[in-house]
Amino acid sequence: MKIKYMILDSLTMFKRCGLIALRKSDALATSIFVPTFMMLLFVFVFGEAMYVGSYDFTNFIVPGIILTCIGQCATVTSIVVNEDLTKGVFDRFRSMPIAKTAVMNGHVLAAMARNIVATSVVFGVAFLVGFRPQAGVIAWLGIVGILLLYMLAITWVSLLFGIVVKSAETAGTLAVIVTILPYLSSGFVQVESMAPALQGFARNQPMTPVIDTVRALSLDMPADGSWLAAVLWCTGIIVCFYIIASQVYRRKMTK
Repeated sequence: MKIKYMILDSLTMFKRCGLIALRKSDALATSIFVPTFMMLLFVFVFGEAMYVGSYDFTNFIVPGIILTCIGQCATVTSIVVNEDLTKGVFDRFRSMPIAKTAVMNGHVLAAMARNIVATSVVFGVAFLVGFRPQAGVIAWLGIVGILLLYMLAITWVSLLFGIVVKSAETAGTLAVIVTILPYLSSGFVQVESMAPALQGFARNQPMTPVIDTVRALSLDMPADGSWLAAVLWCTGIIVCFYIIASQVYRRKMTK
């Protein structure tokens, strides 16, 4: 019965977070607008000046743009969670007979839904500006799977960030981190073309294998070992940040 009530409470919190998202539609619009603007800028302004080997430039950068979109959505999650904490909403929930994990679960579900909507729109714009994948059904299932796994990983990062910082403004700085990292990966240029000092970092950060996997699957190319690295990175981040965020959240709720 406890699991049943936990699920019902989590769905109630998800509905609440969904209503908040509707009231803050400008935040979702920003999560769509920023990566879309960057895609248009790269495709129509910088495209001819950037070398990506034998790849079509639009096909090459779309995976990096998608991760930028997911990062923008993560910033919204971080801000909303922090507002719940700083405005005393968590304190009100603490006095109610609901599952303690329901609040976090609701935020996670809402973040995933927000990410799926924003990513779908950005994918749609990508098709309009020339994105032409050659992926089959199985490859598309792989793309969806790895992106959902990455969304979940970045969601738990954003949850922890929103809980530990002291203001919504500080929570918004998460955007700086998740926006810069795709540029220091294989998202927009080939790693081999980077300065030697950056190549090691670019090859060994989590966004590069995710981008490489999505790109390979979308272009019907072998993913080699990138898919395994992507899964391991995402799974490791989910486990680590879930444990830390849960502990910090419980501590906040018992004060």
